[in-house]
This record gives sequence, C-alpha cells and structure tokens, in this order.
Amino acid sequence: MDNMFKLCGFWTGIFAVMFFVGGMMTASVIFIASTIFFLLLGFLNLTERMYMYMFGAYLMIFMVGFSYYATFIHVPGGGH
Repeated sequence: MDNMFKLCGFWTGIFAVMFFVGGMMTASVIFIASTIFFLLLGFLNLTERMYMYMFGAYLMIFMVGFSYYATFIHVPGGGH
C-alpha cells in the first residue's frame, strides 16, 4: 500500500510540473502539497487500514475544499 502512495506522489508531481509550465501557479502549488503529502505517507510504512483512513481523510478534505471553491470563489466564465 505504501508503494501506491509513492505512485500517487509521482503522478501528482508530474501534474505539478505541467501546471507550473502552463503558468497555473495556484494549481501547481496545490499539487506540490499533494505530492509532499503522498510521498511522506508512502515512507511511513503504516498498516493498510491506516493508509485507507488517511486516503479517506484526504478525499474528504479535498471534496470540502473543492465544493467551497466551486460554490463561493469560482466565477463561471470569468476568465483571468
């Protein structure tokens, strides 16, 4: 299970680099934070149950943040 978190860290790192190259700094910083989180968890050697709890907590925090952003901050069609 720890290898899956390392793999998630790898892919979020790839996305962070692509967002950075595309000039999307906010998305890049978010994905860099996710990369650090996944890599740290990948090297902790926790039990599989704890990894599932941590991933569930990550998804819950992401969905709350995304819903808040989509509802109160994002302006549809606003552009830059």
